[in-house]
Amino acid sequence: MKAVITVVGQDAKGIIATVSTKCAQAGANIEEISQSVLKEYFAMIMVIDISGLSLPFTAFVDEMRVLGEANGLDIRTMHEDIFNSMHKI
Repeated sequence: MKAVITVVGQDAKGIIATVSTKCAQAGANIEEISQSVLKEYFAMIMVIDISGLSLPFTAFVDEMRVLGEANGLDIRTMHEDIFNSMHKI
């Protein structure tokens, strides 16, 4: 099972490290990552494997959102099934 994480906010040092550390602590494995800095804005998309999560997916989603709020970022985590459904015509 996979999930997609998006991170958007003001650019700052350590954003990738902060998000990656939280994923690792929860048992998620990062499979792909793409990030950009557009002027002063940071944007990142991650595809993670969530089959090894040590907590329920909904709790992981909440923890990622709280991490974002604590760091002035918008972090959204979406299960691949929902992501794929949203992008089908």
